[in-house]
Amino acid sequence: MTSLTSPTSGANRPARLGVQIAPQHAPYEKIRDTLTEVEALGADIAFNWDHFFPLSGDPDGLHFESWTMLAAWAEQTTTIQLGALVNCNSYRNADLQADMARTIDHISGGRFIFGTGAGWFERDYDEYGYEFGTPGSRLNALDDSLNRIEARWGKINPPPVHDIPVLIGGGGEKKTLRIVAQHADIWHSFGDPQVLEHKLGVLGEWCDKVGRDMSEIEISTELKTRTVEQADQLYDLGARLFTLGVSGPAYDLAPATDWLAWRDSKNA
Repeated sequence: MTSLTSPTSGANRPARLGVQIAPQHAPYEKIRDTLTEVEALGADIAFNWDHFFPLSGDPDGLHFESWTMLAAWAEQTTTIQLGALVNCNSYRNADLQADMARTIDHISGGRFIFGTGAGWFERDYDEYGYEFGTPGSRLNALDDSLNRIEARWGKINPPPVHDIPVLIGGGGEKKTLRIVAQHADIWHSFGDPQVLEHKLGVLGEWCDKVGRDMSEIEISTELKTRTVEQADQLYDLGARLFTLGVSGPAYDLAPATDWLAWRDSKNA
């Protein structure tokens, strides 16, 4: 594993930790209290996700909607950044997404991250009446929507408080990484160090093709069941945003405390 080398210039960025508070299997009061704890611990970002039903556990268990929750989080917090990991582009008109993002950016005082993706959870589509389409059609729609969203941010009055960072999740090499190269400030990746090393090479090729400096893109990755050794390897490849998921009903934050100490050791 020591042969892995970083193709990015992430070395100039600090390591950051985002905690994804899954909006499932808990009353909202517990979610709200967990967010307070996450901010007090010193996490950099609080994420939720954009689905209508639980992704694990009881499929018909308690669950809450993403965007309305993020607006409440923006009022509740003072320092932590916030966003969805990730928004589903299919569920809302592109210009509406831009307006919602701009509004939450104002509520939060410029702490909003626009995390987005093409969508994949078929039950959401079926039960809420959206056309599921194909992976290709959903990615084409995401590409079109990002152009519209960026254009709307340039027209809307008042404009966003800051240049809202765009986070895009996914690793498809023919479409997704091209969209990342064109639009993303943060790329949320999946996979082990070997996979990340390969995907970074593909992303670099797309950045060259579209005329983008790859160093402008922050590399994000999930911790999940990673060991410290694996996290170190991902860091050495240029990953700087590390995300950890917690779910109701308990929202165990002990792992977050450990990973925050690891983050701080990287930034010392």
